[in-house]
Formats: sequence, structure tokens, C-alpha cells
Amino acid sequence: MHVILIFALLVLFYIVWKYWSLAIGAGYDPTPMDRVHKMLELAQVNEKDVLYDLGSGDGRIVMTAARKYGAQAVGIEADPFRYIFSWFMVVFSGYKKRVQLQFGSFFKKNLDKATVITVFLYGPTNNKLKEKFQRELKPGTRIVSYIWEFSGWELEDALPGDRIYLYVI
Repeated sequence: MHVILIFALLVLFYIVWKYWSLAIGAGYDPTPMDRVHKMLELAQVNEKDVLYDLGSGDGRIVMTAARKYGAQAVGIEADPFRYIFSWFMVVFSGYKKRVQLQFGSFFKKNLDKATVITVFLYGPTNNKLKEKFQRELKPGTRIVSYIWEFSGWELEDALPGDRIYLYVI
């Protein structure tokens, strides 16, 4: 009986840990590394860029942008466990000077320094961000979305088979 209760609690903990963040914009599902590289290549990220990853999770996009493409990168994460995990990853990676992590809601953060934005959120969350992007981002800022498109926006480029979409403000 105790084993069943412990198992049920572990399953419940896992479900809450993985999906509670749906309430703030997206469940946690790390972007596969092959898609990370394709997203950054599609956006033509380089050493002159300041990349913001909204809902940065474990930090894989910001660390790859800094390591492989030389960009300054900022990850914004609202989940305290993922924020702490990614902070440790950045500190021990040696890219602390090129990667900054911010804790909190990306809806409440200023994004005006970004030249590239990456998102793997939820369709309605993308659409809630459209006004913020138009208000805060400079013309020419590239936005790369994995899985979800921005309804009503014209695509600049896409990798439809990989469900990666590029928009330019």
C-alpha cells in the first residue's frame, strides 16, 4: 500500500513539475538540440547579436548561442527549479560573461535590447506577446518560434518540416 502511495505521489509531483508552467505560458518540453541549431542558423545568429530566449528552461538555447555563434544571450525563466538548474549550468560552462539569466515573467521584462528572440511556448502565449514585441522591439529584430506560429504575422522564412518559423519586426 505504501509503495502505491509513494508511486502516486511521485507521478503527481512529476506532472506538476512538468506542466504547472502551462499556467504562465508553456509547459516544459526542452527543444531538441538539432532544432536549437536550426533555429539559431535560420535567424543567422552571430557575435553582434543579443539573443533573448523566453522561457529559457535548462538554458540550452542561450548557451548554444553564446558558445557556437558568439552572441550575448539572455534567458528569462519563471520556473524557480529550471532557473536554478540553468544558472548552475551557465556558471560551470565558462560562458558566464556571455550569458545572463533573469528570473521572472518575460511579460514583465524589457526586451528592447534584443536583436533575436527565441520562443518555444504555446500558441496563445505567442499571440499575447505580439503587442509587446511590436511595442518594445526594434525594426529588424528576428523572432524564431519552434512549433507555434504567430497568427496574422507574415513569415520571413521557415523550416516547415521542423516546424521552425522566422519573423522580422
